[in-house]
Amino acid sequence: MDEKRLKIQQKLYALLLCSVVFTVVYNYTAWHISALPEVPSFVFDFEKYIPFIPWTIIPYMTSGLFFYLVFFLCTNKEQLKVLTQRMLFVTIIAGISFLLFPLKFSLQKPDIENFILRYSFQFLKTFDSPFNQAPSLHISYALIFWSVFRTLQKGRTFLLLLLILLGFSTLTTYQHHGIDIITGAILSHISFIIFPYRKKDFQYRNFHVANFYFLSAWMFILTALLLNQFSGQPGLILLWPALMNFCIGYHYQKDNTYFLKDRNGNISWIKKIFYFPYLLMYRIFWRLLRKNKTPVEPVSRIYISSKPDQETLKYFKADKNTFVYDLSPEIEENLLLKEQANYFFRPILDIGTFDLERTQSLITEISRTHRHLPEDGKILIHCTMGFTRSSVIGILVIKNILSLPLEGAITIMKTSNKHIIIHSYLQDFLKKF
Repeated sequence: MDEKRLKIQQKLYALLLCSVVFTVVYNYTAWHISALPEVPSFVFDFEKYIPFIPWTIIPYMTSGLFFYLVFFLCTNKEQLKVLTQRMLFVTIIAGISFLLFPLKFSLQKPDIENFILRYSFQFLKTFDSPFNQAPSLHISYALIFWSVFRTLQKGRTFLLLLLILLGFSTLTTYQHHGIDIITGAILSHISFIIFPYRKKDFQYRNFHVANFYFLSAWMFILTALLLNQFSGQPGLILLWPALMNFCIGYHYQKDNTYFLKDRNGNISWIKKIFYFPYLLMYRIFWRLLRKNKTPVEPVSRIYISSKPDQETLKYFKADKNTFVYDLSPEIEENLLLKEQANYFFRPILDIGTFDLERTQSLITEISRTHRHLPEDGKILIHCTMGFTRSSVIGILVIKNILSLPLEGAITIMKTSNKHIIIHSYLQDFLKKF
């Protein structure tokens, strides 16, 4: 059997498995809930302002087409495997949620004049239950579809627009309530975290981290709306960290290391306000959780540490022969250190991807600086906490300037820096050097 036919059979098997599970789960839960004597509804106050837009039934019904199409757009076995795992997970968890927390749609659809659209809604009424509400499988599936569509070379933008319309259509066709949409998004992002694509590949690390930010953003939205519904408008303040986390997740996906600090290492006052919760969190972590406050010297005149504070600078004397490489994009440098030393901002996102090209350039730059250090000169490499980013760069610099094998450089770093943390996803990255 040739490889092409094997791949098609695998895709058909995955499609069949997910289709059968969906059919059984969806129809059973719909039948069970329809037999209950009373099924409640949950409607946010703002939903009374959502218009009924009949033509949006068209993008709404594309979900069924995408359900079949997405399996055949997978390009490798792992992508197909992860897609299947995510689809099965959200289907089964949604089914359990339908049974434990049954809800029904409560708004009355207006009369539809257009014959084709009216027929489409009649068709939908036959196959789409008004009871299987939260979480919305339309939303969960749409986000999972995008995890495959986004890898396409052609048609990606068009499919994205269709998926966005599909998401809005769940409300404008009067098929789902707001809580269904939010919980559907939460469920899909949980599936992304439980079943990550290429978990051990450092090049996908930013996508894994971004999903945690996206998940927390949706949870903030849900909490904000629930508090607003039952306690009043002050709950809407949580929409601020929700929007902030969406932005952070987006920047992680794009590996935008300068999304906070500019190339001089400064954060504008507008960003300080918008990202205040994020900056405060890192400031607290830095104050309470960092270990290696005093810079360690794994090799002569190269120091590794967390971001130094005023107390540290009393012992680590910095002057114009001191070269500081700041790797942390999430917290500003000590102003005294920037004034006294030669300061360079070379950001790497926290627990994120190390870009090969930028890392190689940084290693070359620091190694060149080390070769030309004055007699009393020294180099300080630091990140926020001093556990991973500064240690990884330190290892590669040591390897380069001493012409050591990788394991030898790691041993030197571990001997001097007892708090080093090299995550498993970084093992393959280090081997690139």
